[in-house]
Amino acid sequence: MPSKSSSTPSSVPSSPSSSAPFSAIVFDPGAGLGTREVTLRPAGPGEVEIEVRAAGVCHSDLHIVSGDWPTDRPLVLGHEAAGVVTGVGPGVTSVGPGDHVVLSWFAPCRRCRKCVAGQGWLCTGTKAVANTLPDGTTPFTGADGEAIWPYLGLGAFTDRLVVPETAAVKVPDELPFGIGALLGCSITTGIGAVVNTAGVRPGESAVVIGTGGVGLSVVMGLSLVGADPVIAVDLSPERLAAARKFGATHTLDGARDDVAAWCRDELGGVDYAFEAIGSPKVVETLPAMLTSGGAAVLVGMAATGATGSFDLFDLADQGKRILGCNYGSSVGELDIPKLARLYLAGRLPLDDLVGKVRPLKEAPLAFDDLRSNTGVRTILEP
Repeated sequence: MPSKSSSTPSSVPSSPSSSAPFSAIVFDPGAGLGTREVTLRPAGPGEVEIEVRAAGVCHSDLHIVSGDWPTDRPLVLGHEAAGVVTGVGPGVTSVGPGDHVVLSWFAPCRRCRKCVAGQGWLCTGTKAVANTLPDGTTPFTGADGEAIWPYLGLGAFTDRLVVPETAAVKVPDELPFGIGALLGCSITTGIGAVVNTAGVRPGESAVVIGTGGVGLSVVMGLSLVGADPVIAVDLSPERLAAARKFGATHTLDGARDDVAAWCRDELGGVDYAFEAIGSPKVVETLPAMLTSGGAAVLVGMAATGATGSFDLFDLADQGKRILGCNYGSSVGELDIPKLARLYLAGRLPLDDLVGKVRPLKEAPLAFDDLRSNTGVRTILEP
């Protein structure tokens, strides 16, 4: 990202209201999901304070609520969001007050071996997955003085937050905040799985299992790069209709159709099979859908400790591959601005991914929206 000019102060005070309590959607391992009053400390060195304008509701948040990913501490949920910078700490140069930003949840350290090699999505120095800021602290405090922690280093289901500079990606002011929120996770993950992880080329074939927000983004990415045919698989007729809208050339009912047999009989196997659910049972079926030399791409996140089994002879004999995909193998600072420009140029129909827009207090209803399997995303606005 371009640096700010040398005339920009190295430290700008946070907004005067930073210490005033405000609402946040918190999951507590004892009390469950609810609204709590929190306060926010000012941005410190290398940190940015942001006023949240829109936040998406993702299955990774639902994994916490459902207990698939256990937590031992209260978390401010939310990890795909967009907003406006209200203050920066010492040393911050890439953004300044008034800038519009998308929050990238996997904030890389920029120093470890993987970051230096250009693989920021494999950063070994990030503290985001530990639900803390880089220094191991939290910017949030509850009304009783209790520490409340930022989910995936962000905690975006609230009015304001403090994040590391590497989590705040500057985007054009004309980018709608709701679209920017989705660029923070689901869209970047899905399109990145196609472009970065798999490297799909024009004319190659693909099947996408699961057409929720991430799966539809995979379909959109396949359409963007010219893959053909693109087969979408789901249990919901509504989601399959959405997949056709986003570029699927064929749709199959996962409960009725034998997907592997269809891929073999109709195409001799596909070049790529994307799993966007996180189901071990579904993942185990992917290699049978592939042609020789094909690749299964694991985009959906399974529960902690989940395992699967495969025909190892078939994998070796046919040269088939299984590719893990974290965050679409993306570097937020590079990929999010690219996707924003593609949207603004009319190349990505991202508006169709936005379903309901709800106030922040309706977060529990937004999780119900997610469970309803419509495929589109609910946006929360503080």
